[in-house]
Amino acid sequence: MNPMREIRLEKVTLNVGAGEAGEKLERSKMMIEKIAEGAKVVVTHTHKRSTFGVAKNRPIGVKVTLRGEKAFEILQKLVKANDGKLKASQFDSNGNFSFGIKEYIDIPGMKYDPDIGILGFDVCVTLERPGFRVKRRRFRRSQVGRSHRITREEAMEWAASNLGVKIEGA
Repeated sequence: MNPMREIRLEKVTLNVGAGEAGEKLERSKMMIEKIAEGAKVVVTHTHKRSTFGVAKNRPIGVKVTLRGEKAFEILQKLVKANDGKLKASQFDSNGNFSFGIKEYIDIPGMKYDPDIGILGFDVCVTLERPGFRVKRRRFRRSQVGRSHRITREEAMEWAASNLGVKIEGA
């Protein structure tokens, strides 16, 4: 197989929408730090005044981005927490997929912490091929060619072979 066609894990993003600043945001931050094992957690803010009446630049959630071997190890645990199943509808047309974890105590090896309580979060997985840098670089930015993009079917095949995931509704 051509090494440029090989699909690899680019990043795993864990996200919690707390809804407001305060105790729930702090508990979410503690939970994500515990799951990400020491990775830097970023507090997300609102961008503009919304119909929900939340003012601009207020803390509203937390997220962490994981890359490399650590990201793959944590992703394997998170898939097991989801019973090793993903729905076909959780894959997008660009080869990425997302799923939710209802309670962090479902993750193997996680114990209940009374300071955190019961919280859930979202997991977003981004896949890429070598050469995808052209769409992010600063100088001579370009698009990834249509034949080099990752399709939904290729992403499902990658998840099934590398993570041992069973895909429902495919």
